[in-house]
Amino acid sequence: MELVLAMDLRRNLVVHGRSGNRQTYKPLDWGCSPTAEPLGFVKAAAPKYLYIADLDRIEGAGSHDAVIRTCSGLVARCYVDRGCRSPDDMLAGDRITNVIGTETGGGDLSRYHGGVLSIDVKDGQVIPSGADPVRMLRSACGWDFEGCILLNLDAVGTGRGTDSQTLEALRAAYDKRLLYGGGVADARDLACIRDAGFDGAIIATALHKGTVPADWIRRGSFC
Repeated sequence: MELVLAMDLRRNLVVHGRSGNRQTYKPLDWGCSPTAEPLGFVKAAAPKYLYIADLDRIEGAGSHDAVIRTCSGLVARCYVDRGCRSPDDMLAGDRITNVIGTETGGGDLSRYHGGVLSIDVKDGQVIPSGADPVRMLRSACGWDFEGCILLNLDAVGTGRGTDSQTLEALRAAYDKRLLYGGGVADARDLACIRDAGFDGAIIATALHKGTVPADWIRRGSFC
């Protein structure tokens, strides 16, 4: 199972988020890196796979495109959510996989071709539509994405863990590559995600707290 390190960017710094409450996000001054400067952070963590959320661009307040392109050159694959609002917003790059989030992607997600769909969930519902995540995954089977990410925003940064029954229902609804992010606390959660049939997990806090070894994120897999 693929193991991906998440990195949230705001005002040219790596920030640590919790429960999707972005107004409370602060520069990451603890954890696996001695710096919150993005390039230094990636060099220190040395992940094989990286997920970048450009919070400024998602919120319409700026862009980290140059930094993202530089960081993507240090990893095998870089998933990038930069708040795509149309197919024209997708960022070109050899190692970049665009992430189109339901939060910003618009009402007609079938117009996107390529990239990965992020099903952004808050309070148990897909934002902003309020759809059921399982039903959204079933719909996504007919769209032209390489795969999906199920992103549990309520659980981001909390380490609250995962629920096997929920994971199994989500996996059963989608027939392509599926990754999970949000609240992954430790190796037991990773095993639960793997055993449910997911193809990857996105983590951050578990690495910074040391409940997931740095070696795993550097090899890019959980066995």
